[in-house]
Amino acid sequence: MTEKRGSQWLARAVGVLTLLIALCVPPPAGRAADFDVDLALVLAIDCSFSVDAREFRQQMEGLGRALMRPEVKQAIRQGNRQRIAISAIQWSDENNQIVILPWTVIASDSDAELMGQRLAAMPRSLAEGGTSISQALLYAHALFETAPTAERRVIDVSSDGRNNIGPPVNAVRDRVVAQGITINGLTILNEWPTLDTYFETHVVGGPDHFVIPTPDYASYAEAIYRKLLREITGPGVV
Repeated sequence: MTEKRGSQWLARAVGVLTLLIALCVPPPAGRAADFDVDLALVLAIDCSFSVDAREFRQQMEGLGRALMRPEVKQAIRQGNRQRIAISAIQWSDENNQIVILPWTVIASDSDAELMGQRLAAMPRSLAEGGTSISQALLYAHALFETAPTAERRVIDVSSDGRNNIGPPVNAVRDRVVAQGITINGLTILNEWPTLDTYFETHVVGGPDHFVIPTPDYASYAEAIYRKLLREITGPGVV
């Protein structure tokens, strides 16, 4: 009887030890089941007083065309899971932010084409106001609570101005990146020629963050294309 109990105890001990070892061993790198998508990306679009109707249209059409470009579609297909999730917001002052595109998964060329068309035709849905980059970041950060699980989480903020209302932007930046989120910037230099330096110092942060400057809204389309391609492809792309 004692020998039988000893055998049962040993079998249980081996089983527990096997389970503990399994829990400690990391899953194989790049396994698609680890995350829902390769990238969860919030596009934060400036609608402050400094952005007139023509400039707003240039932003939306440039963004839409960028998503429809073959290189962007190919970048999505080359990811581990071959799908990304995008949400888009418009923002101005500390009281004005709105979701214009809820989380949507792009898992095919046709998905990218449809989203590009949708964003290119998107109307301005937000009142003009001051430039609260900080509140836009907080609003975008909150959206990740309902996002698909992603290997990388990024906020893509475009602006032609500095934070002039709301909380200090560098403190908000630090709070957001502490959660493992990257903040990248696209700066339009038509009003502030050194805005890219300001973004580097106060706004962007997190793993592999970057700023892409562009001189004016006429060149926004090419800049947002390069920015999206870099964000979708991931670290190591220049």
